[in-house]
Amino acid sequence: MNEYLFRLINGLAGKYPILDSLAVFLAEYLGYILAFLVFLIFWKKHKVIIEAFLAGGIARLILAQIIRWLWPVSRPFVENEVNLLVYHDQTASFPSGHASFFFAVSAVVYGYNKKAGFLFLVGSLLISFSRIFVGIHWPTDILAGAVVGLFSGWLVLKVLKK
Repeated sequence: MNEYLFRLINGLAGKYPILDSLAVFLAEYLGYILAFLVFLIFWKKHKVIIEAFLAGGIARLILAQIIRWLWPVSRPFVENEVNLLVYHDQTASFPSGHASFFFAVSAVVYGYNKKAGFLFLVGSLLISFSRIFVGIHWPTDILAGAVVGLFSGWLVLKVLKK
C-alpha cells in the first residue's frame, strides 16, 4: 500500500510544469512562510512562539532522530526509480522531519488559536504531501512524522500551558 500510494502521487511529477513548480515550492519553501507566520501572529505572545518551536524541536531533533536510529528506512529514490524533483541526501526518511516539525508547530498554534491552527495544519499537510510528490518521502514517513509532531505539540501544550 505504501509503495502504491507513493507511485500514485509521485507518478504525477514531471508531467505538468506548473504542478511541479508548485510542489517544489511547497516542499522546500512553505515551511519558511509558516515559521514567519508564527512570529507574525504571536509577536506579542512570546510564550506561544517558544512553545511552538520547542515542540517542533523536540519532534524533529529528538523523537524523529531516535526513531530513525532505531528503524532506518531508505528514501524512495535510493532503491527505486522515481520522479525526483529536488535534491536530498540519502539519509533515513522515517519519520519525516518536516512533517514532525510542522505538525508539532501546528498543534501548538491550534492550542492557542483554532482558526490559525487549522490553517497551519493545512499548510503542514501541503508541505508533507508535496514531499511525497517530489520523490523524497514515502507516505508512511509522512504519517509517522505527523503522529510524532502532533504528539510533541500535545505534550508541550499539556506540560507548559498551565
